[in-house]
Amino acid sequence: MIAKWQMKAIAQKAISFLPKKEKINYWFQKNITKGVTLTDEYFEYKITHASDHLRFFKTYSDKDLKECTVLELGTGWYPIVPIALFLSDLKNIFTLDLSNWMSKESLKITCNKFIEWRQKGELKKFLPIINEENWNTLKILAMDNQEGLSSMCQQLNLNNWIGDARNTPFEANYIDLICSNNTFEHIPKTVLNSILIEFKSVIHPNGVMSHFIDMSDHFAHFDQSINIYNFLRFSDQAWGWIDNSIQPQNRMRFKDYKEIYRKLMIPITDEEIREGSVEALKEIPLDSKFGNYKLEELAISHGYIISKMDKK
Repeated sequence: MIAKWQMKAIAQKAISFLPKKEKINYWFQKNITKGVTLTDEYFEYKITHASDHLRFFKTYSDKDLKECTVLELGTGWYPIVPIALFLSDLKNIFTLDLSNWMSKESLKITCNKFIEWRQKGELKKFLPIINEENWNTLKILAMDNQEGLSSMCQQLNLNNWIGDARNTPFEANYIDLICSNNTFEHIPKTVLNSILIEFKSVIHPNGVMSHFIDMSDHFAHFDQSINIYNFLRFSDQAWGWIDNSIQPQNRMRFKDYKEIYRKLMIPITDEEIREGSVEALKEIPLDSKFGNYKLEELAISHGYIISKMDKK
């Protein structure tokens, strides 16, 4: 019998060849896999990232948030992190993605989720300091049905840029904080290398980069019959048949990301990892591609890489 994750892989592979594949995938995720619903669990996951990025920035930069410009790679459907940064009083917030996933509906859903969490006293755990003027702006936008998406984003200091992160519109040394969440793992290694070269150019000499990477098999999020290391059983050729262009997974490990940083001479000032489970990893017959890694290196499932830039 075909597994749930295999059915999803087949469906997304087929969708990836269709015109307007992003919209079709959104419908598929919303109505079939239920993967794009803004649940409390997902909101907490993302607001935690926002809180962590702020923590890292405050640790490694003495610049006032009100004077800062931030760039988030990977906008997604729900702009939770950018709105959290707006409420924390950041001056300019840019989000960057290859496709326009966000809609007026998803933006309003996000605003209302913030309101819901503040009303029940949960938001202050992640955002202890909120600019009340900005908060009032968010509440008005959550209720107003007349504003268009562009106007809503403008009032939230949110600039949604669609394009290739290897060639951004920013001048050198312009960005104070660059962050991403669950994005690096979807980018091919050679492309990621070029993106980081661009980031190294546009970030301020004393800026901070904070990137959260999910190195688990994302099909395991949907199908609990497999563990988070399942995709490590496949050769590159076999994985090429399974993987898709809508939500690709590069299968890189934490060690690989750090090696890119080393070669590009981007400092790794701090890192936080989830060690994962070596025992769960041992359940998987690993492809020879991963034979040169220590089990502990392969097992790392999630991690932050934080860089305090010091460009001379």
